[in-house]
Amino acid sequence: MPNILTLNKIAPCGLEQFPAHYVYGGNVAAPDAIMLRSASMHDMPLDPATIAIARAGAGVNNIPIEACTAQGIAVFNTPGANANAVKELVVGALILSSRKIAEAIAWCGGLKGEGENVGKLVEKGKSAFAGPEIFGKTLGLVGLGAIGGLVANAAAALGMKVVGVDPYITNEMRARLDPGVELLDSWDAVAARSDYISLHLPLLPSTKGAIGVAFFAKAKVGCRLLNFSRAALVNDDDLLAALSGGKLAAYVTDFPTDALIGVPGVTAIPHLGASTPESEDNCAIMAAQQLTDYLERGEVRNSVNLPNASLPKKFETRVCVIHESGLDAHDLSDKISAALAENQPQLINLNGGKGYIALDTTGEVNPAIVEALPGVIKVRVLTACS
Repeated sequence: MPNILTLNKIAPCGLEQFPAHYVYGGNVAAPDAIMLRSASMHDMPLDPATIAIARAGAGVNNIPIEACTAQGIAVFNTPGANANAVKELVVGALILSSRKIAEAIAWCGGLKGEGENVGKLVEKGKSAFAGPEIFGKTLGLVGLGAIGGLVANAAAALGMKVVGVDPYITNEMRARLDPGVELLDSWDAVAARSDYISLHLPLLPSTKGAIGVAFFAKAKVGCRLLNFSRAALVNDDDLLAALSGGKLAAYVTDFPTDALIGVPGVTAIPHLGASTPESEDNCAIMAAQQLTDYLERGEVRNSVNLPNASLPKKFETRVCVIHESGLDAHDLSDKISAALAENQPQLINLNGGKGYIALDTTGEVNPAIVEALPGVIKVRVLTACS
């Protein structure tokens, strides 16, 4: 009977995806799996019983990935489940960055008590909040994944010219893009062409602070920057210099920092990108389904530390092995097969050097035999009724 610990309030429609024999809640001890949204796990000890963690959202910076991998814990996220919600807010941010709407609303609130003079004051003061239309302007996208692709298509539908860059773009991703989207080969090329720039890339050591002085040097004077990915992608000091120097006309971000709050030209939104009931439902459902598939069948979908593994639903006994990266996976698979020779194992998944092997066999299997092999981190033996 799998035990699922929930660290946040999870949408009921997501929890309903678990089979009836699962136990879940916020007080579950020795959990087989953990399901969370934004709760931080960095100061939380990892229970030896835990084999999987699922984040109902795309970012996993609140989960200690390296420690999980070392302990053989699969970590899942839900890319694309909240993509439409974020896309809609980005479209709104395009308008916010152009028309100074937030500043105008705040100014208008200060007219309370002016009585019959409100109309005259509005007509006199509105020119301070004028701004350009987005129609016909160029939007540059750094990242064309689940969210970036939707933003590209929405902007094209609104009459914008759209350019973008993504070194990991696939043929499937290209096929989903509006045919008018132009693919460029570098961030600098996007910066040089764009009136608006929207960031849709993960936070990695290589991307942390990457939107800084060098990037702004390539950008058009007066361009507008949108960040609905992660705060640390942008160097705050360089951003403030670009704003004060006139290189940037506006910055809209879903990730406020103390350095940016109250700065002219900055519109800070309190991380509302995925804050819609539809998004929370989609993420919860997707996370629960991925956990169930992994716990029940060893299937891996949308893991951030294991490769995808699509496995047959029918099996008698399944041996799932997480191993160290850099190994000769074929060699390890042969050694596992040799160790389980009497069970006649059949290889059904092997991702060379990336850490996951699955074999189907018959009869009982002693996991200690496989655990003793060099480079093996975690072994799970599943049965059809497990």
